[in-house]
Amino acid sequence: MLLKPAFKFNRITDITYDFLAKNNIMGIILDVDNTLSTHHGDILVDGLPEWLISMQDNGIKLIILSNSRNKRVAPFADKLALDYISLGLKPLPFKFFSAVRRLDLSRKNVAIIGDQLFTDSLGGNISGVKTIILNPIKLEDGFSFKVRRYLEKMLYSIYKF
Repeated sequence: MLLKPAFKFNRITDITYDFLAKNNIMGIILDVDNTLSTHHGDILVDGLPEWLISMQDNGIKLIILSNSRNKRVAPFADKLALDYISLGLKPLPFKFFSAVRRLDLSRKNVAIIGDQLFTDSLGGNISGVKTIILNPIKLEDGFSFKVRRYLEKMLYSIYKF
């Protein structure tokens, strides 16, 4: 069950501080594409700046971990004033471990929030952090994405999400 996320939400702004506190989550690793913005987009999800401020005001530590290149991730992270790691090589666990170290927390108190089972959920589960998967903001057009999204849909039906 390495692909199965612990939790699933529609949008990032649906995740509340109370939910995080109840699940002992004190740090969040954030994916970018289809989590904070559309795939390769630069417009933030509605309510995201306020959500980030609320999380930080409640003591939640945040870092971005993306498989995208630095030229994509750096301007986005700067816009949000967040630390980041680009070229994350998700689902490999190494950059997850780096993100947890930067948050200065135990893995059991950290969650990854992303939109893909084969990168975010698998990588989070391998690295020992909690996994929160979101519905993608907008489905991608590429063939490999269509295949992955089809497989994810089958898995969601098995997982009862």
